[in-house]
Amino acid sequence: MATAADQDAETAAKLVAGVLRVAVEEHWLGKLSAYLGASEQALRLIISIFLGYPLALFYRQFLFYKDCYLIHLFHIVTGLSIAYFNFGNQLYHSLICVVLQFLVLRLMGRTVTAVLTTFFFQMAYLLAGYFYTATDTYDIKWTMPHCVLTLKLIGLAVDYYDGGKDWNSLSVEQQKYAILRVPSLMEIAGFSYFYGGFLVGPQFSMNNYMKLVHGQMTDVPGKKSNSILPALKRLSLGLFYLVGYTLLSPYITEEYLLSQDYESRPFWFRCLYMLVWGKFVLYKYVTCWLVTEGVCILTGLGFSGLDEKGQPLWNACANMKIWLFETTPRFTGTIASFNINTNAWVARYIFKRLKFLGNKVVSQGLSLLFLALWHGLHSGYLICFQMEFLIVIVERQVARLITESPVLSKLASITALQPVFYLVQQTIHWLFMGYSMTAFCLFTWDKWFKVYKSVYFLGHVFFLSLLFILPYVHKILVPRKEKLKKAE
Repeated sequence: MATAADQDAETAAKLVAGVLRVAVEEHWLGKLSAYLGASEQALRLIISIFLGYPLALFYRQFLFYKDCYLIHLFHIVTGLSIAYFNFGNQLYHSLICVVLQFLVLRLMGRTVTAVLTTFFFQMAYLLAGYFYTATDTYDIKWTMPHCVLTLKLIGLAVDYYDGGKDWNSLSVEQQKYAILRVPSLMEIAGFSYFYGGFLVGPQFSMNNYMKLVHGQMTDVPGKKSNSILPALKRLSLGLFYLVGYTLLSPYITEEYLLSQDYESRPFWFRCLYMLVWGKFVLYKYVTCWLVTEGVCILTGLGFSGLDEKGQPLWNACANMKIWLFETTPRFTGTIASFNINTNAWVARYIFKRLKFLGNKVVSQGLSLLFLALWHGLHSGYLICFQMEFLIVIVERQVARLITESPVLSKLASITALQPVFYLVQQTIHWLFMGYSMTAFCLFTWDKWFKVYKSVYFLGHVFFLSLLFILPYVHKILVPRKEKLKKAE
């Protein structure tokens, strides 16, 4: 006889399937997308992301503290339903990788071979998907959630490997994520298809997922978390960015960068448009991440403990630091505020694991190369992350110069001039963020090369020049005694 919980899970599955089936059968998506001026695939994605809220509420109401297998089953069924709604039969790609990952962990155990097999297979499958589905525009297809899944499964293999090592040999961070028992196929599938992070992230660990399933991700032990208000705050912020992006997107487009009109405009206008567009284009990512973060908070997955005042923190799944993103005048500040969980994943599983190379710059370069390939095979991704690498190096040199030079540090401390410095920094910051994002968004070399040519490769000329000039400026402006004092 089916239990009440079984019936609840079955009802949820029918509910999701019913909603998605109606959407397809009545063909209202095509009409609505045409009215909004968006693609049908983009509309499906937005609907799927927002669908996480009723699913999270259902989980809170009917499945919290219920049998673990029911929660896993709920996540699997709803995640697969969302995958089918967006990508149809192509959901089999994720199924293949999830099942094979389970077999790798079971058959190869906690070995380096299992980690390497996972890394190369999952990345090869993703890159093959990019190769066979690539076009010269951004299309929402099965590779979009698959890149999220790839990181999840690679991280899973590494954490499982760490769980078999001597506990004292692990760092505090590694101990936090190490998996001590063999995960079942249902656990891995539930972890992979969790509706709050399946499509666009965020990244989260298997340990946090299992805490969620066991009802431990809550600020009130044994009871549902008080996370509705924090979730609604992130949802409201996401809606704000969504409305802004929807209203302005017809007027600020990447297609205009390729137009004859853009090319015929004065140089200052081309730079100004690139600056504005570079900031604006990121808002579509901001929207998605804020909305999905709200879903994770609502389920409890966003719980990260209590602060020093005993107040709950809900930033475990935060992919954005909005205030920092909107106010920072530095490139490293934007990096620290944008796509946080993916950057943390790369730092944890790529950058820190390359410690044996003994060179942070090389490790950083290889990490950015991994990120570029993970995004896709287009040359624009490589150019974008190459620019990030160059800009961060130069920015650190400038910061060091200002700190160590008595003249520059005194000048920078003048209160009356700080608003001017801030404005100049912000202008440089977002102009060259737009410059970097041009390659990222236009993908193919013929497109980004055309735009870069129209601004005389300003970003490369500016930062490469600084890279070679700054060491000589440092010798002039930093007194020898300051250098000796630093060496001591």
